Amino acid sequence: MKKLILATSVILGLAWHVAAAEAAAQAAAPEKREKEFTVANQYLIMPIQNKGKGSTIKLYIDDKAVRQYDLVLAPTAAEADWYAFFTIGNYKGKKARVEATTTEAGFALIKPSDTIPGEENFYKEPHRPQFHFTQKVGWNNDPNGMVYHNGKWHLFFQHNPVGLPWGNMTWGHATSKDLVHWEQHPDKIFPKTMCKGDAFSGSATVDKKNTAGWGENALVAFLTDTGAGECVAYSTDNGETFTWYEQNPVVKHRGRDPKVSWYAYSKEAQPLDDKAKALGGHWVMAVYDEKQGVGRNAAFYTSTNLKEWTEQSHLPGYYECTDLFELAVDGDAKNTRWVVFAADAKYAVGKFDGKTFTPEHEGKHQVHYGPYYASQTFDNSPDGRRIQIGWNKVGSPGPYNQHFSFPHCLTLHKTDDGIRMFATPIKEIETLRAKSNTAKPQKLDADKPLDLAVGSDLLDIRLTVEVGTAATIELNVPGGVVKYDVKAMKLNNAEMKPVDGKINVQVLVDRALMEIVGNGGRVYISGAGPGKKVDVKNISVMATGGDAKLVAFEAHELKSIWNKGAAR
Repeated sequence: MKKLILATSVILGLAWHVAAAEAAAQAAAPEKREKEFTVANQYLIMPIQNKGKGSTIKLYIDDKAVRQYDLVLAPTAAEADWYAFFTIGNYKGKKARVEATTTEAGFALIKPSDTIPGEENFYKEPHRPQFHFTQKVGWNNDPNGMVYHNGKWHLFFQHNPVGLPWGNMTWGHATSKDLVHWEQHPDKIFPKTMCKGDAFSGSATVDKKNTAGWGENALVAFLTDTGAGECVAYSTDNGETFTWYEQNPVVKHRGRDPKVSWYAYSKEAQPLDDKAKALGGHWVMAVYDEKQGVGRNAAFYTSTNLKEWTEQSHLPGYYECTDLFELAVDGDAKNTRWVVFAADAKYAVGKFDGKTFTPEHEGKHQVHYGPYYASQTFDNSPDGRRIQIGWNKVGSPGPYNQHFSFPHCLTLHKTDDGIRMFATPIKEIETLRAKSNTAKPQKLDADKPLDLAVGSDLLDIRLTVEVGTAATIELNVPGGVVKYDVKAMKLNNAEMKPVDGKINVQVLVDRALMEIVGNGGRVYISGAGPGKKVDVKNISVMATGGDAKLVAFEAHELKSIWNKGAAR
């Protein structure tokens, strides 16, 4: 009898261990799980693993899907590289349901919260730029929807909020009152739940005349829904929320990236129709297109109500993120030109009659160099400046990836080569100065560096040199050497002629980023900086192969835009 009891106990014990092992294996295996809760917190957080097997997450509010993403969820807390979040505070009091394919331990980490794990370190990471805007977490690429509205500059951006690679294209959102200090807001336009597909690039404008009927001064966004075409969403609460136009898409073709702006009539203009004549202008959409017989091109559409659009013309040879704007030549408002600018930073100068752009030169011109792509300019600028931000394709290890350029002002000038566009960092950068260091004008003896003491790695450096008999002028800064080749007349391989025997160079150094501006904006070179916070005691300039003359040498130490302290 004792042997029978013992044998039974052994069998039961083995069965329990088998069952426990099976339960543990099931808990550790990724599978679809779901849970319900009533929204009472600001965020829904989720653990992200940078490398691993893909998963999905879906959030419902009152049984309506509001978020749907592909992502890599960490199976355990120990394997989480960082935490992503959905902002859900505007759903407080409503019933929520979250579904995800993950492990039991991983699913337990997906929960409502009023804090984001790791947020105490946001903007303190050693590689994080301190005077360029970056999003808290996730991937970014194109700046979108750039517009000034009711006292704020709005920057929307194409964004993957749940991963470091490209994907899940969502419109992120940030605003600034001074173009320097930025506040990130909840994401605004979502893939698969708001859009049919992904929310690709587009623009925003202010409907001052209420031409669409959505309200005077409504903020109106245009974007490419990859599942539909060119679509519209509008906001009547200063960009806090957007309503999807029920009759989207407004333009359906093989293109993307609509840039919409108002074309005001001059006395000589020919209005589209009586309605446009009464309004004093019409809307223009510049958008990338692929048309049979034309190929890749910029297409131009017109409208008087932002809803119904008429195809007018095509400009061959332009691809993605087409921008269209008017600039005065040398500041003369009576002498203007129109500019077409595309994602590859190549542009043309010419005339635009509201329907058709006519270049006044062969080929394309260039002001931007380096990994600079998919830029856009702000619409409705209150002071008439044309301010541009581009995607600076420099990577980051997380919890965010990719960067934006510092805002810069575009102008047109007459040069020996013809009318050319210049790009210069906005003057507001001077408000960040914590300390200025200068060197006296003096001779630069060949091959002898001149040092300038500095106490920060956040720098706005200004240099003017008469090149004299020097072969090169080399500026040694955190992150590398900025070199001007006198014979080749190139600044870091970008063509740039001396002016009256002089060159001037401005360099912005900001951890992961460095931007080099030559001859007052004749060239603008984007690229990588030191890559992390560094201790720097001095910078230096040197003439090689001959003598030169130092006209001016300044290094302004800058404050972080993310804290109220001095330069970091």
